[in-house]
Amino acid sequence: MNATMQIKVLIFATLRAAIGLKGVEIELPEGSTIGELRAYLAEQYPMQSDGFKDALATMDYRYCADDEIILHGSEVAFFPPVSGGSDVSAIRSIISSEALDFNALIADMIDDTTGAVCIFAGVVRGKTPDGDFPETQYLEYDAYQPMAELKMQEIGREIREQWQDVKRVSLVQRIGKLEKGEPSVFVACTSSHRDDGIFEATRFGIDRLKEVVPVWKKEINNSGEQWIEGDFHPKPDSKQDKYF
Repeated sequence: MNATMQIKVLIFATLRAAIGLKGVEIELPEGSTIGELRAYLAEQYPMQSDGFKDALATMDYRYCADDEIILHGSEVAFFPPVSGGSDVSAIRSIISSEALDFNALIADMIDDTTGAVCIFAGVVRGKTPDGDFPETQYLEYDAYQPMAELKMQEIGREIREQWQDVKRVSLVQRIGKLEKGEPSVFVACTSSHRDDGIFEATRFGIDRLKEVVPVWKKEINNSGEQWIEGDFHPKPDSKQDKYF
């Protein structure tokens, strides 16, 4: 008789909403791969068969390919494409359910060598004339928090490797219910001078966060609600995705 193992699978965003479960425990033969687990889930939940086939898979907070063998005790997660060794004191990564205090966030980044701070702040938009839902009542953000904070740390490391004059990096993402006009995300870089690349570094930070950090938003208005998903899928052996 072949040995089996128990696998705990976490599920997020549209998959979670459709199935109504935050996670499931599954028994599969030892040596099973992510692809075999994916196929099992698609079969067990036919209403989300395509969703599981297209979902990103992670194991122990790392994006992984379908041919990878699932290890005993690993934390496996499936979710749709996201919306969305470092100096910890120089890189701040936070998933927060509390309102963002920009003054406090900036104050934590500044020291005697700081001469410039570049900030990007995302705000919940009330109207999107060219969107499917032109008016938004509010948004609900969800995240795979341990992995999200880890990925934001890695984005900070990427920034400091590409722009070596950047001194500190802060990436903060709100979760929970956010009203119109409420800040949802904060990305900032500091340096001694404005010409040290902080504009480019901050733009890279928000673009990368939206691409690879497992955070999703649900948009609610008078017509209904929908989860907003991206289209990022990690590519093995890609220089761009060396940390992912």
